[in-house]
Amino acid sequence: MRLFSPTTPIDRRAFLTAAGGAFLAGLASRSAAALANTDAVFASAYLDGNGGFGVALLAEDATVLHRYDLPERGHDAVFGPDGRTLVVFARRPGTFAAVIDMRGEDEPLIVHAPEGRHYYGHGCFSPDGKLLFSTENDYDNARGVIGVYDATDGFRRIGEFFSGGIGPHDMTVLPDGRTMLIANGGLETHPDYGRAVLNVATMKPNLAFIDLADYSVLSVGELTPDLHKLSIRHLAMAEDGTTWFGAQNQGDIHEALPLAGSISPDGDIRLLDLPEDELRSMRGYIGSVAYNGRSGSVLFTSPQGNVAVEVACDTGAIRNRMDLPDICGAVDRGPGYLLSSGMGVLDGRHTDLSWDNHIVRRAI
Repeated sequence: MRLFSPTTPIDRRAFLTAAGGAFLAGLASRSAAALANTDAVFASAYLDGNGGFGVALLAEDATVLHRYDLPERGHDAVFGPDGRTLVVFARRPGTFAAVIDMRGEDEPLIVHAPEGRHYYGHGCFSPDGKLLFSTENDYDNARGVIGVYDATDGFRRIGEFFSGGIGPHDMTVLPDGRTMLIANGGLETHPDYGRAVLNVATMKPNLAFIDLADYSVLSVGELTPDLHKLSIRHLAMAEDGTTWFGAQNQGDIHEALPLAGSISPDGDIRLLDLPEDELRSMRGYIGSVAYNGRSGSVLFTSPQGNVAVEVACDTGAIRNRMDLPDICGAVDRGPGYLLSSGMGVLDGRHTDLSWDNHIVRRAI
């Protein structure tokens, strides 16, 4: 099975231009009509040839349908449960989130993290779509928090709660609709020091389960002490709530440490036993994780190792391997995966955009 599949040439038209605080000030009626009728299935952030950042809406065949400028670099994005809203988060330590109405009925807007907080690039909606959650850094207190935004009231920030650790990155809500799972990477950072990690010697990554009824920490799953430098970053959840995770080694990247695994809804952590040569080829870094229920597989990408590995969920055996410079973005599509790279490859074709780390699928 090929991980890439052939598609038609991309449409490189940009429908909107903006900069800084003027980002997406409004939509022309013609663009709004086009947006309302779009059949966009995926979205991904990018860097263009002029050094500008944006987010692209993609069709099922990876054709670029719309492009929107972002004030700074985006990271991941999330569609609302009904598919009507797309939120793009700034890359750490960015402080903006861009909200796009897929119907074109409301003006797009920029949401800002409050003073003393910045985004980690990921978020998720509550099952009913009324709340948006985002992973954030309370950097003066070296504390991970989850920002809570009212999606029914202009995405106004209405509160926050403890993430259960330091450096929360990716997050998801379990199928029960009542429990959130957070990948706390364990990395203490502060905007005054850029992206430098300040606590490598003492970091304690974890996977925290949160009760969405009162935002209390239900339980925390940790790796063994000898693996404390594996920063758990990205998640991909299966239908039964089993969640696959990928980690990034803050120690010796040449060590063949287990970079991936899964956690069950009851907190049972199982590390994936990949061959040592595969682990070394990833150079201590998994940049994205994608699950495919149709094929019963999970895919891990390593832009540092220039490789993507597809693994059978039931046996842990490697099914496919692809070598591609700076490969990172991945999302399920049919029985396979749609993949992208920071070198401009999307679905096996070269484009004029450098794709960021993640591709997200629209809910409907």
